[in-house]
Amino acid sequence: MTVGVALSATESANQIDATVHLAQEAAAAGLRSAWFGQTFGADSPQLAAIVGREVPELQVGTSAIPVFGRHPLIVSSQAQTAQAATHGRYHLGLALGTKPLTESGFGIPYERPIARLREFLTALRQLTETGGADFRGELVTAVTPLPARVPGAEGGVPLLVAAMGPQALRVSGELADGILPYLAGPRVLAEHIVPAVTAAAEAAGRPAPRIVALVHGVVTGDPESARRTATEQLAFYEQFPSYARVIELAGATRAGDVSVIGDEKAVAAEVRRYRDAGATEVVFAGTDLAGDDDRRRTWELLGDLAG
Repeated sequence: MTVGVALSATESANQIDATVHLAQEAAAAGLRSAWFGQTFGADSPQLAAIVGREVPELQVGTSAIPVFGRHPLIVSSQAQTAQAATHGRYHLGLALGTKPLTESGFGIPYERPIARLREFLTALRQLTETGGADFRGELVTAVTPLPARVPGAEGGVPLLVAAMGPQALRVSGELADGILPYLAGPRVLAEHIVPAVTAAAEAAGRPAPRIVALVHGVVTGDPESARRTATEQLAFYEQFPSYARVIELAGATRAGDVSVIGDEKAVAAEVRRYRDAGATEVVFAGTDLAGDDDRRRTWELLGDLAG
């Protein structure tokens, strides 16, 4: 099972330099992949391309680019460029995004997200696999009057979706290569998420989907303090139905309750639970929540587990 980390250096003097340094440290610890979120700051495909060039030991990916406010032609160009830059080590994660950020940031209505995801994925797969598209949907049009292929990106780009709800899982199973669930504990994966996306993939005649479980957690000697910090950091997610649902299904009341926090033995046991629940890959986020010493301690354990 691949084990990786999500990297964030938004508080540094130069985010790009700092992220490359963190990626080098992650690779030295034995980790296999580095993932980058997408907000309104750094462009995650560019960041992944830079890190992938500088640190060839790592697979790199974005988790995840919202489909609202983007167009498949542009996202395909970004993804293919990153794939060529990393010689096949780039993984593209997409997301539905959220109504508040979409409408306040882009000034566009957050309407019919599942239909938009379906059309976006359909057009994007044409583009990344063939370098062209002729797709005209209700919400998305993607046509290439000029070639859209990036030499060096032959073979396509793995398409993953940050899907957790039933409808998003169905679309992802039919059209994507896997999913990127976040804050969904092992029981939720095993009972609700993995069966749904796997059944959809089987019905569509597609291979078994990748299950890249994003886990918020850290190895620490002060789990109570780390848990309080995690609860504060993750409170933002509790307002969104998809996250609220998986938190409730896990039997938790706060997002911080599903964080994986403890000593090496406890965290290793939880990683094994995710694997047994169907995760093909585990990616830890928030490993800096208790400081750099505990982050390094966490990466050392995860590197051992990846070995």
